[in-house]
Amino acid sequence: MATISIIGSGYVGLVYGAAFADLGNHVYGIDINEEKVKQLQAGKCPIFEPGLEEMLQRNISAGRLEFTTSYEASVPESEFAFICVDTPSAFNGEADMRMVRSAAEMLGKTLRGHTIIINKSTMPIGSGDLVSSIVEKVKPTGTTFAVVSNPEFLREGNAVRDVFQPSRIVLGSDDPAACDEVAALYSTLNAATVVTDTRTAEMIKYASNAILATRISFVNEIAQICEGVNADISVVSRGMGLDPRIGPLFLDAGIGFGGSCFPKDVRALAHMAAESGCHPQLLHAVLEINQDQRRRFVHKLQDILEDLNGRRIAVWGLSFKQDTDDIRESPALDVIRMLIQRGASVAAYDPAAMENSRREIPDVCYSDDQYGAVEDADALLLITPWNQFRQANLEKVRELMKTPVLLDGRNIYDPEDVRKLGFVYAGIGR
Repeated sequence: MATISIIGSGYVGLVYGAAFADLGNHVYGIDINEEKVKQLQAGKCPIFEPGLEEMLQRNISAGRLEFTTSYEASVPESEFAFICVDTPSAFNGEADMRMVRSAAEMLGKTLRGHTIIINKSTMPIGSGDLVSSIVEKVKPTGTTFAVVSNPEFLREGNAVRDVFQPSRIVLGSDDPAACDEVAALYSTLNAATVVTDTRTAEMIKYASNAILATRISFVNEIAQICEGVNADISVVSRGMGLDPRIGPLFLDAGIGFGGSCFPKDVRALAHMAAESGCHPQLLHAVLEINQDQRRRFVHKLQDILEDLNGRRIAVWGLSFKQDTDDIRESPALDVIRMLIQRGASVAAYDPAAMENSRREIPDVCYSDDQYGAVEDADALLLITPWNQFRQANLEKVRELMKTPVLLDGRNIYDPEDVRKLGFVYAGIGR
């Protein structure tokens, strides 16, 4: 079993740190946020991710998982060091690498013996060379290291399952022996492994997220056409998905994608393409369609109610997807801002993301439950498809609302059933 340092305790770092500890390794979780580290040392998970807190507590109790702010107390003991810090979008779409640079410098200064450094965060093509150059400049005399690109493919809400049942392990390095050693960390998972050079491994991550985002924007554009020609996107998607060359995944029309990966990574890939002299027109279109879905959703409500000024609008769902409290790039927040700009008041409910949303948009009435949000509402907007919304008592909702208007941003309800209850119903592409 290995000793591992995980730099960064966000979604990726926490899940992989707990998972590697669960596989029997000794893991140090390093984060510069002292409050977060204290919370983690007490066994409290700072994010909502099903199954993660239990795994954290189990491995902390077993002594396999520790959290610290100190590189000096952990890196010298470690054979492997994973960089799992954020790489948010800069104003021009380029990935902001300041946290990666800082982590690489701190890591390099505290190396001892030979260490394999693994780039786990989603980083621009060439980041392996960047990290290597930073570490080379600051490392103590006599120490050696190798850099391996090992991108993650976790889905928020399913991250614990994904780390133990990966679709593939991608490893990229100019040092085959280092790839072999990193592959050994995953050996018990019996996953397909792709071993390549560093830049190709980095590109696999970006290309994977870009194609999934493209499928979503494609089906949403088809949904717009369906509305114009009076066709049903739900049946169209099913008919397409039955073709084995296409498949059914990521063909659900809706209000668009959000989160920390797809928008950021498509923007970053488009920026890298432009910097390389390419013209990434498809990637730009994917992002434009995604933003247009949110505007069209609000315009659809405006067409039904005519004037949103003074209207009370209920919103179900604030996180960018179900089973997470992550509101980064969430369609719900964009929709709420547009509603407020048009003079509407908003009442919202989400099972996990209300505290995060309250910090971003305080001018919303956050309800204790889903039914409190719809009381006296002129319309209900379903944005995040949590299971409890699928199972909601819509007869009760109808009785509580002032005006029975339901906009289904994820097509989770049957239009005929909802209309029989007396609602004015509008979905996406139906």
